Amino acid sequence: MGDVLLATPLVRTFKRSWPDAKIDLLVFKGTESVVKSNPDVHAVLTIEEYPTFLSHYRLIKKIFRAYTIAVSTQPGDRAILYAFLAAGYRIGMLANDKSRWWKSLLLSEKVEFDNLTTHTVLMNLRLAEIFQLTPCTEIVLAWDEKDVEVVSKCVDIKNKNLAILHVSPKFAYKEWVKLEWLHLASWLQGNGYTVVFTGAQTQKEKKLVSDIVDQLSESAINLVGCLEISQLAVLLSYSRVYIGPDTVVTHMAAALGIPTVALFGPSNPVKWGPWPQAWSPATNPFVKIGSQRRNNVYLIQGQGDCVPCFEEGCDRHINSRSQCLENLTAKHVITAVNALIGLPVS
Repeated sequence: MGDVLLATPLVRTFKRSWPDAKIDLLVFKGTESVVKSNPDVHAVLTIEEYPTFLSHYRLIKKIFRAYTIAVSTQPGDRAILYAFLAAGYRIGMLANDKSRWWKSLLLSEKVEFDNLTTHTVLMNLRLAEIFQLTPCTEIVLAWDEKDVEVVSKCVDIKNKNLAILHVSPKFAYKEWVKLEWLHLASWLQGNGYTVVFTGAQTQKEKKLVSDIVDQLSESAINLVGCLEISQLAVLLSYSRVYIGPDTVVTHMAAALGIPTVALFGPSNPVKWGPWPQAWSPATNPFVKIGSQRRNNVYLIQGQGDCVPCFEEGCDRHINSRSQCLENLTAKHVITAVNALIGLPVS
């Protein structure tokens, strides 16, 4: 979902430059909700992450030479193959890997893919440079009235003191500690904030948040598994502060201009730091090492000489924990919240 969301500035750049163009997106099934209401998008096509032969055939039949231009924002095999099949003119990312030689033959124009020192938004916008277009760095989130109605039934959106906590990322190595989430939520409630928990519809997330909510001395709103992405965007737009790990929801909060505290451990903040609202310079918002604030985003980096390691946790697999995040305390996060919205550190 993060890759889809961070491609929306490129889509907006194309749409503003070519207002009559019809722009279709091809994304993995399950991520299409990120662009469901995007006004720049004409249609969204989906394919399974592990498709059957029949799924491949149906997609290829639908896209084969159906477009004037095909753009691949990913350097992977499938993305470039689909671009080659979709249009006579193809542009895309080219990584320095063993398959580079044949991918190069399939692309009309290419951009060197930088996976370390260029933010994903800026990396995508390099594709627009091929056409000498004026770049737009705005990450686009959209919703409709039905989404607002759904959220209004769950939360009093007129409440000016909504604090959104998104506890669980997709992978364990990006997770913070349950006890520290509890301390943070208690502190926010003690300062008059209505705490709202969000998350995906998994049993793991539901249990984690339920355990935290049960231990709070005051009631909190548990919306884990209750909202679609567009509805979550509505909720974020009415919030006063957001705290979350390296996940798509954190990117959403940052893009909407909400005071956002992002908890980063092994991930590379240069490439994946949440893009702050109104960050227009053609430079990376964040540097590699250290906690740092940029506009409405305060990125807290876990502590340790190895941070960021760019690895999947200390044990090098997606279910591993990360010591740099385990050692991060609620006090660190409270200090960042205070810097963003001016609450006292108690």
